[in-house]
Amino acid sequence: MNSENFSLSEKIVSSSYIRQGSQARRSHEQLIRHLLEQGKCPEEGWSESTVELFLNELAVMDSNNFLGNCGVGEREGRVASSLVARRHYRLIHGIGRSGDIAAIQPKAAGSSLLNKLTNSVALDILKLSGVRSVASCFVVPMATGMSLTLCFLTLRHRRPKARYIIWPRIDQKSCFKAMITAGFEPVVVENVLEGDELRTDLEAVERKIEELGADNVLCVHSTTSCFAPRVPDRLEELATMCAKYNIPHIVNNAYGVQSSKCMHLIQQGARVGRIDAFVQSLDKNFMVPVGGAIIAGFDEPFIQEISKMYPGRASASPSLDVLITLLTLGASGYKKLLSERKEIYSFLAQELKSLASAHGERLLHTPHNPISLAMSLDGLQAESDKAVTHLGSMLFTRQVSGARVIPLGKEQTISGHTFRGFMSHSEEYPCPYLNAASAVGITRDDVTLCIKRLDKCLKTLKKDGNAETKHLNCDRISTYVEPSPACSDFLPDLNCVCVLNGTC
Repeated sequence: MNSENFSLSEKIVSSSYIRQGSQARRSHEQLIRHLLEQGKCPEEGWSESTVELFLNELAVMDSNNFLGNCGVGEREGRVASSLVARRHYRLIHGIGRSGDIAAIQPKAAGSSLLNKLTNSVALDILKLSGVRSVASCFVVPMATGMSLTLCFLTLRHRRPKARYIIWPRIDQKSCFKAMITAGFEPVVVENVLEGDELRTDLEAVERKIEELGADNVLCVHSTTSCFAPRVPDRLEELATMCAKYNIPHIVNNAYGVQSSKCMHLIQQGARVGRIDAFVQSLDKNFMVPVGGAIIAGFDEPFIQEISKMYPGRASASPSLDVLITLLTLGASGYKKLLSERKEIYSFLAQELKSLASAHGERLLHTPHNPISLAMSLDGLQAESDKAVTHLGSMLFTRQVSGARVIPLGKEQTISGHTFRGFMSHSEEYPCPYLNAASAVGITRDDVTLCIKRLDKCLKTLKKDGNAETKHLNCDRISTYVEPSPACSDFLPDLNCVCVLNGTC
């Protein structure tokens, strides 16, 4: 409805009512105007009606939604299912063009505007979260691993002779495979144990640079967010080292946007040395479906170079999801989520420490990790070799997701490289342990319920050992075997921890 239509409406309905409706419409349009003018996340979140009005306005700007449009090309935004069309708000053309994911599409002005605004709002959020000097970013419809691969492939054109990527070890498969997929040879640098923490071995990194030759090193691939007892890499020192040897530096900041400490490390690294790009996941930081990431950096031409490396057009779904989310939350809403996450981290640490003490264990001292915590399982290991892994399966059947139980001595081969002590970020970490994390969106109820179920599991394992396990809700005794989720004894209240007679 424009002003002319509102004037015509006054001939049908009382003008006072129409003027009131017109004012209500203008309040929505004023929010949209501020977004277009500033390109920043609004301070206060929008209502769903404003978000949907805006998306519908964008959709009618795409040629597939033109009244009377006649499409005779091979890609005309045709959709067979109306359900699919509604799911995407009829924004069907995606983003970018065949030569550049950030390019404007002539027949999709609305989708192109969506893409530009999403990148602009994402940049604002990165600055708000602590990386004040970030110059450019773009949303890419790939998760963190493939987004890292895109960065490495872009660097190949700048350093054609380079074969190696120096990588302080973190036991996470996708970031390792990102280097392999890009065609480079990862040079794994083991971490050093300082107290309970696993930290970057700076001397070993520098030795590798000198041994391989700086010209043969594509980049240093560092990490911020990670599972305790590993802690974020020493980014300032690595960035200084990269500047000294003129080696690019790519940071895996997978779920680090939610942590002011991780973002501060990136900001400081860029200030004192060199960070070429940092990559973060959309789902882990903004609570949207899996499938997107933000690639950001301090040199706008290099970030544009990465975007031009992406072959073909791309899905607009991740951009649409994160834009809707940030418009709905607003900057104040997102800051509130980050503040709540930090508070619950302290609550989780307190609860885990109390639980560990009650069971003769301890909360590992990892003050440099702002998201993840770890509790030792030495006593459980003493009960039985398999008790540690059984704890993991028991938690899973009790619907405790995200907790990681790390046994000693596990080996894993990935793309020909064997990691000893896999999942512990170290060949010989001193003890088995359990991980829990305070990530954005977690609630106190999540922590309370997790601690309650973990307590029950530990009591059961230590009381009955690994050989025999007693039902908590009856008098039956049976041999403990690896539990099956299909067993009828695994009830929603999950009081039972055994499988009768070893079968379901």
